[in-house]
Amino acid sequence: MGILGDLFSLAGGLCLFLYGVKIMSDGVQQAAGDRLQKALNFMTGNRIMGVFTGAVVTTMVQSSSAVSVMLISFVNAGILSLTQAIGVIMGSNIGTTTTAWVVSLIGFKFDIAALALPALALGFIMGSIKWKHQDLGSVFMGFSFIFLGLEFLTQGLPEVDPASVEFIAGLSGRGILSLLIGVGTGTVVTLLLHSSAATITMIITLAFGKILAFDLAAAMILGANIGTTIDAILAAIGGKPAAKQTALVHVLFNLMGAVIVMILFRPFVALVDFLVPGPRDGEGVATHLAMFHSVFNITCTLIFLPFVRQIAALVGLIIKDKSVTALQAGEEAPKAYRFEYQSSIYKSPELAILRAEKEVQDLAGIASSMYTRIRAVLPGVKDEGGREKLIDELLVKMREQEDYADQMREELTLFFMECSRHQLNPRSEKKVSMLLRVIADLEELTDQCVGVSMLLERSVKKRHIFKQKEMDALAPFIGMVEDFLSFVRERFGTGFTAGEAGYAEELENRIDHFRNKLRKMGRKRIEAGEDVKTELLFIDLVKRIERLGDYCYSITEALSQMNLPH
Repeated sequence: MGILGDLFSLAGGLCLFLYGVKIMSDGVQQAAGDRLQKALNFMTGNRIMGVFTGAVVTTMVQSSSAVSVMLISFVNAGILSLTQAIGVIMGSNIGTTTTAWVVSLIGFKFDIAALALPALALGFIMGSIKWKHQDLGSVFMGFSFIFLGLEFLTQGLPEVDPASVEFIAGLSGRGILSLLIGVGTGTVVTLLLHSSAATITMIITLAFGKILAFDLAAAMILGANIGTTIDAILAAIGGKPAAKQTALVHVLFNLMGAVIVMILFRPFVALVDFLVPGPRDGEGVATHLAMFHSVFNITCTLIFLPFVRQIAALVGLIIKDKSVTALQAGEEAPKAYRFEYQSSIYKSPELAILRAEKEVQDLAGIASSMYTRIRAVLPGVKDEGGREKLIDELLVKMREQEDYADQMREELTLFFMECSRHQLNPRSEKKVSMLLRVIADLEELTDQCVGVSMLLERSVKKRHIFKQKEMDALAPFIGMVEDFLSFVRERFGTGFTAGEAGYAEELENRIDHFRNKLRKMGRKRIEAGEDVKTELLFIDLVKRIERLGDYCYSITEALSQMNLPH
């Protein structure tokens, strides 16, 4: 088929390579999605550990785009700070260089098919057997498709007639113009493919086939590093200012690094030649380009790492964060809730679940703040001068927050239902099921808070005011439930030990015991001739507050089951 056949062979090899990267990335995320989050969260205490973590996670996932989307999600959710994310971004650029080394060290020196077919067989067997490491089958199958894609790419290169590529050769040797053309081409190709790994693989393959000169290929690699930031930009659209700042850091870091290397291109190439002795042609060009990619990212990291705080301050000036987390403080609440990054389900469902889990924690914070506001208002019910205004303001705020909580439940439930339609590992399937239960319980908590507020309103409007003795009896009971709500809120994302499960059960029993005691007290006052309507209102209030404890206990049960092995 001639040229057309060669083009189809190259295109097929590139598509197979991209498919392999996707399958392997999905497999790693399914096998260790929540563990990746914990690695990012606990291993980013300082900038050096952040760089190390970013490099390791990106090497595992083989996709800097996936790590970028994950980072922006976590920064948007408040799981990571901007300064923590900067170190991880630098590390992820280093981690993505492993692709170039795989291509240069394996793609042109070994019989790749000999590695690909056994990996494919092993991956298929591991993925077919029902066991706890079933997701690793996708990892091995992804590797096999990557190797097969490289095989087709290398075998599909035609014999090059020097005269047929004179126009490409003419692009080299023109100084800064050649570099600009190379950077621009690499950027555009990566923007179209959404994969710097695929672009760099194609660049190294074409350089190996003597279609691209080394200088032009190196400049295209710089462009690929710029183009790979597109996924970070897309992920930040619609996000909070912190998410947009993180995406901007990624763009600025890669762009400024490329500018520095372009200015010092000749000394930089000389450094690469020193590190990799030998000619820059044949198999040698692949190793030189892989080293160029690694040294570029490592050098940029060393240059900018001491200035993490200054970089954070710079992007803070460019994109100002005027947001306030006032909802949980009971201040001005947003009128409508919108959960961002729902499109990220299709790219990395495991990581999207982690992002949404933080939203569930925020919902717990809303429920807790509603109850805290009720407790703060209770003493004012005895004040004849301003209690009606106080109760009216309380009801307005309660209904506003309860409406917002309803919106959160609806959107998050739809989100988790969509996640459940994708392939998840057993641990994540259980987590989704338990989080749906938790969301329902949290929304019921907010309904109960509104119910308690309405009882207090009835008490004030109908002049059924509780006596001081009754208020004093309620105080420790209300405190127990508030402690339970705080306990529940703090357990999200931190795990749940057997001791904590025992503490939750103890709290539930103490609340039930106190409820019985208060109800008995109310009945005795009725028998003693106290106002029946006031005492029945008191008993109803006790019942509703106790129901809050029941929902808290149900949530702790779900959280403890989330942490049990499948």
